[in-house]
Amino acid sequence: MRATTLVLVVGVLLAGGALTAGVRAADPAPAAPQVETLKSAASFAAIGDPAARSVALFTEAGKVIASPRCLNCHPVQRAPTQGDDRHPHNPPMVAGQSGHGPAGLPCGSCHGPANVPTWGQAVRSIPGDPKWALAPAEMAWQGRSLGAICAQLKDPARNGGRGLAQLHDHMANDHLVGWAWSPGEGRRPAPGTQAAFGQLIQAWIDTGAKCPKA
Repeated sequence: MRATTLVLVVGVLLAGGALTAGVRAADPAPAAPQVETLKSAASFAAIGDPAARSVALFTEAGKVIASPRCLNCHPVQRAPTQGDDRHPHNPPMVAGQSGHGPAGLPCGSCHGPANVPTWGQAVRSIPGDPKWALAPAEMAWQGRSLGAICAQLKDPARNGGRGLAQLHDHMANDHLVGWAWSPGEGRRPAPGTQAAFGQLIQAWIDTGAKCPKA
């Protein structure tokens, strides 16, 4: 009787161990992307030469302009990229004539007015905004130096017809630009905040809107 009981107990323990081994531990929650900061516009006041201060201000703002959140939507090749590594859009996509995707497959087929969470691991959310679209061809930035982008931003023929005041308003207040700081799960936000970015752009304008060397 005792031997039979012992065999049963050992059998139960072995079975329990096998069941436990067969249960996969839950995947750890992914770490939140580290948010990079921006220096304040006031922190550049010690630079006495206005032109040098202007260049330094734009270089700081360039942390946003040259971030994946901006570059992915400003492609030279007229095909959007994705992710912090700027890999090709999946599924393959092109801007089309309107910047909203090709005929029959507009951006709005997948991208709505707001970010949408998903259940995937590789893609944890689908980005969205009421004005979701690629930047116009004349505003393509990928692969260009910060100095070249700066000159492009000041040129109304290549910035959407904006003067410097309109350029500041676009950078500081545009809702689609602001998406860069709320890009949805799985994406690193642009450095700082839109307000801090707008202040850097205004201070850059106030000091002569000088550009870094290309």
